[in-house]
Amino acid sequence: MPPLRIASLGSSFAAGPSIPPADDSSAGRSGANYAHLVAKRVGGTLTDLSVCGATLLHLLNTPQDAGGKRFAPQVDDLPADTELVLVLGGGNDIGYIGGLFEDTLRRSWPGTALLYLRGPDPDSEAKSQLQLDVDGLAQRYGTVLDAIHRKAPGAYVLIVEYQAVLGPDTRPGEDVVFGADRVAYHREVAARLKEATRRAALGREEWCSIVGIAEASETHAVGAEHPWIFGFSWKLFYQGCAYHPRPEGMIAIADLIHDEMLRLGLVSQDQGQGQAGRGEDTEEGFVVV
Repeated sequence: MPPLRIASLGSSFAAGPSIPPADDSSAGRSGANYAHLVAKRVGGTLTDLSVCGATLLHLLNTPQDAGGKRFAPQVDDLPADTELVLVLGGGNDIGYIGGLFEDTLRRSWPGTALLYLRGPDPDSEAKSQLQLDVDGLAQRYGTVLDAIHRKAPGAYVLIVEYQAVLGPDTRPGEDVVFGADRVAYHREVAARLKEATRRAALGREEWCSIVGIAEASETHAVGAEHPWIFGFSWKLFYQGCAYHPRPEGMIAIADLIHDEMLRLGLVSQDQGQGQAGRGEDTEEGFVVV
């Protein structure tokens, strides 16, 4: 059987910034993100197009400047013969992780100075509108899904949800510097993103489905005993991985994606035997929690 041809599109939660080994430093892309782990597990080939900071428009039709390089719209570089597409997006369109950073940084004088020097976000008004308009974000996401389907009509598309950053175990003022009201606000933004993602898949079920990461990761958020996500420190911030997936999180997400592939019959049960999987230590040194 020829190897499964896989492609991955998305933002930093797909790319895996600062998780070694680096696959493309300009994109902030790891060679151990969930797409790479899934491809290795099933013996597939991978075209990884994910780029940190990407919005849905960067997936669709807008070039992206990152790390000193210009990246073409991700759909443009999607191979037409792809058999499985993993896609994650929408968070940067509504300022989800950016909002977490702003709330964190403005509570210290170095962070306040950094925000001042950076200047206002030119897209802040549009992001605020999308935060309040789940249907608008869902429509934008659906447009991306349709573009993927046109470019690779034989591919099945798995929408990978964002993992939870803040959860029931996150302690306001301890695990994060802001209070309970802001924790509730950011969790509401995450809920809106999840709902928009769900709506985007409606009517496309013949060739598209969602991998339920958000709920599965709720008890592995910042402050949890076994987190899948990094919290915030200045060291993590400058490394580019604060409020982003840990290696353990990428492995757990790869497991959930593989489970969905099995359920859909995209791979057989024996594919992945001996590779990184649930409950096993891997030769690369990652530990599945």
